Amino acid sequence: MSEAKNYKEALKHSIFDTITKASINLKLDSYVIGGFVRDFLLQRGDAKDIDVVTVGSGIALAKEVSKLLPNKPKVQVFKTYGTAMLKSDDIEIEFVGARKESYTEDSRNPTVENGTLEDDQNRRDFTINALALSLSQETFGAILDPFNGLTDLSSKIIRTPLDPDITYSDDPLRMMRAIRFATQLNFKIESNSLKAITKNKDRIQIITRERIVDELNKILLSDKPSIGFVLLEQTGLLSYILPELTALKGIDEVEGQKHKDNFYHTLEVVDNIAENTNDLWLRWAALLHDIGKAPTKRFSKKIGWTFHGHEFVGSKMVFKLFKRLKMPLNEKMKFVQKMVLMSSRPIVIASGVTDSAVRRLVFDAGEYIEELMTLCEADITTKNPKRFKKYHNNFKIVRQKMVEVEERDQIRNFQPPVTGEKIMETFNIKPSREIGIIKEAIKEAILEGEIPNDYEAAYQFMIKKGEELGLTSC
Repeated sequence: MSEAKNYKEALKHSIFDTITKASINLKLDSYVIGGFVRDFLLQRGDAKDIDVVTVGSGIALAKEVSKLLPNKPKVQVFKTYGTAMLKSDDIEIEFVGARKESYTEDSRNPTVENGTLEDDQNRRDFTINALALSLSQETFGAILDPFNGLTDLSSKIIRTPLDPDITYSDDPLRMMRAIRFATQLNFKIESNSLKAITKNKDRIQIITRERIVDELNKILLSDKPSIGFVLLEQTGLLSYILPELTALKGIDEVEGQKHKDNFYHTLEVVDNIAENTNDLWLRWAALLHDIGKAPTKRFSKKIGWTFHGHEFVGSKMVFKLFKRLKMPLNEKMKFVQKMVLMSSRPIVIASGVTDSAVRRLVFDAGEYIEELMTLCEADITTKNPKRFKKYHNNFKIVRQKMVEVEERDQIRNFQPPVTGEKIMETFNIKPSREIGIIKEAIKEAILEGEIPNDYEAAYQFMIKKGEELGLTSC
């Protein structure tokens, strides 16, 4: 990449001509900066978010742009930050006046004052995000690269424009962003910058949990999330954010018996599942599926290392983790809990696939059976080719058996063939515990294959069970 090159092709969208006209009207110098420029140079597709910095009022520029656009889009003004935003043709553009910043030790919110373009580029988090393209009429498309960001793009390096120690101390969220960009772009964090993250790791505690989770989600949604989680662990950030994961790290040995490193196993599972789904919450389930192993780890002289009940313990830990990180305590969390709780079920039944076991699996997983199977298949991380093939073949058998059982017994959206109302009518009784006992017995009989999932068989079973309870049918 050459600094002398003009990048007019990046600015071919008509919105940039409009911003240039507005800048001329207001006698302002304006520039496209940040992610749009970076992603264009990396050929990462069409950006939908554009940041424009102007040496003057960003709010005034946004309003002038809106006047010049045919549809006169609404301008959202954020006076506190001196920024404004508008949407045009599915593109969201944020306008801000060039500024310089200063920080205090207890906050990542800076004191802001007007500045030059150079001041604004100095405050950017990374050299690759400080690249700017001119929107001035005379130099339209010229690139301004004061920190050799073009070289860092070519070398695939994450580097701060100024002293990384100051950069990360001033705004500790930048540590998460560095790791996120390294993960998304498959770049390396420059060594001094990596050391500075480790040095300033405790500063992450002043960042709101919501902002941290936002970065975690972006790491999880990348092509290879393990890159980010390894960096989070190596720098010490992970122990502040997700201590449940760092607790899995390490291999213990007693009397010559070892267990696998469940931290790195987890990262393999997350990478595996990332190849098959973009579902953020299923990826969270993969990340947390073994967190119950640390508190349940025991050594038995007879059978070696055990993690009895780790799925149940892990599902309970999910709630505490979501609450601590201020993540949604809704159906998303319940989905993750369910996946963690059931994460070993298909593996257990794969070695001996019976109809009743498959019926129970489908019944318990309900509408999430496909997600559960995807998680369990990702959980196969053995490096032994024969075992790998064997496990996957077993899962194919489970899947085939699921199809057969579902076609025959219709368990996935199971509804009892005999209702509580029918039980009361048949035995002429009012609501009572016997109704629950009979309904549960019918369900168990169907799941065990004792009776088919149809009304007549369930009705006859109901009569028999009622008689056992001393009830008389009318």
